[in-house]
Amino acid sequence: MSNTTSVNSRWSSKLTYILAATGSAVGLGNLWKFPYIMGENGGGAFVLVYLFCVLAIGIPVMMAEVYIGKQGRATPAHAMEKVAREHGLNPKWAYNGALGVIAGFLILSFYVVIAGWAVAYIYYSATGSIGAADGHSAVIQEIFKGLLGSIDKLILFTSIIIVAAVYFLAKGVKRGLETAIRYMMPALFILLLIVMVYSCATGDFSGAVKFMFYPDFSKLTFNGFIMALGHAFFTLSLSLGIMIMYGAYLPEGTSIAKTSIIVALADTLVALCAGLAIYPVVFAHGIAPGAGPGLLFQSLPIAFSNMPFGSLISMLFFIMVTFAAFTSVLSLFEAPVAYFVERKGMSRVLASILCGVLIWLLSLLSICALAKVSWASFHTPIGDGIFNIIDYITANIMLPVGGLFTAIFVGWRLKPSLRTAKSFEMRRFFKSYVACLKYVSPAAILLVFLNAIGVI
Repeated sequence: MSNTTSVNSRWSSKLTYILAATGSAVGLGNLWKFPYIMGENGGGAFVLVYLFCVLAIGIPVMMAEVYIGKQGRATPAHAMEKVAREHGLNPKWAYNGALGVIAGFLILSFYVVIAGWAVAYIYYSATGSIGAADGHSAVIQEIFKGLLGSIDKLILFTSIIIVAAVYFLAKGVKRGLETAIRYMMPALFILLLIVMVYSCATGDFSGAVKFMFYPDFSKLTFNGFIMALGHAFFTLSLSLGIMIMYGAYLPEGTSIAKTSIIVALADTLVALCAGLAIYPVVFAHGIAPGAGPGLLFQSLPIAFSNMPFGSLISMLFFIMVTFAAFTSVLSLFEAPVAYFVERKGMSRVLASILCGVLIWLLSLLSICALAKVSWASFHTPIGDGIFNIIDYITANIMLPVGGLFTAIFVGWRLKPSLRTAKSFEMRRFFKSYVACLKYVSPAAILLVFLNAIGVI
């Protein structure tokens, strides 16, 4: 690989970078996964363990990735290669950066499909299909089954997400990516606040607060601890090449330490607010808090259909979910688009269209698996169907391996120096950061990996 390539774009301001990085971190993991895994693992006790893992593991690895991007000023693989050469290391470290981009591309192939579900539910809410259910679970379940069983519908709503992403990405970092994020992130926060206030006012607010913030460690199992640790790591969009790519656009003089902490805290705050938006409704309508993935697309619509102004609240809620998913889609798209621009000399428009077409074709595999097409929904020891297989390989193998090698690369292989410490603008706490990155993060990531593959 050549070490002469670079990216020239920069975020227009520190605030824009924070919004972009937060938009990448805030996604379906906050609004879909975090509430139900918290419900499955004891509520408040899970939250405390999760917060500790964000501070001790997530933030150090995020800072390491942003540092690689800022120093390398290139797409993930070439940024790692540049930094490795600078420190006299083997340039093959570039393959770890490439691994993250490939993992992100595979995740994107099914992430756009789930994002399409949110778009579909905006339509169902706006047309009155949700409200017409009038609290009948069979009607809501039929809507969801009808969506998953229709290849045409899944392709349509997935295509809407992909076309919108290509449109914004083709305009470039400042005119496209920044514009989308600058409007969508504030809108997401406002919508989340509206839904949260409405939910707390009309639902069981005290029950939600007690469940989320009163820890009961008797309900927290070892598996719950591992899940909190894994979610803290993956919810921050680590090991996907995203933070390396966004770090490459970081303006000079921006503190890696301060911005990483702000992004992690904002992501955590959104996850907790999502819980306060969801659990008052859940407890008020007798829904199991650990209802699993169906909580967002089956259980909550039942409650919405039985509430005052339910159709409107349902529509606002799924617009919020769509915005959260879409900002993550943009971040997952950015690294491969930048790669084709940087390495292949393509125009931004052509690179965006090419990546859009490739993702659209890959998404058909997950769509066919969800629709139970026989060739795509076969059984294997690691999951049923292509959708679950890709999810397993990326989340349980590729991301932990990438995160582990990133922690080793920055924590063990790079030469500590005043220049390195200064780039983080945290010289006073540099030893503590390095200790976390060298010992705590690798051990925790390895624990997640071994649990995921069934060793422990």
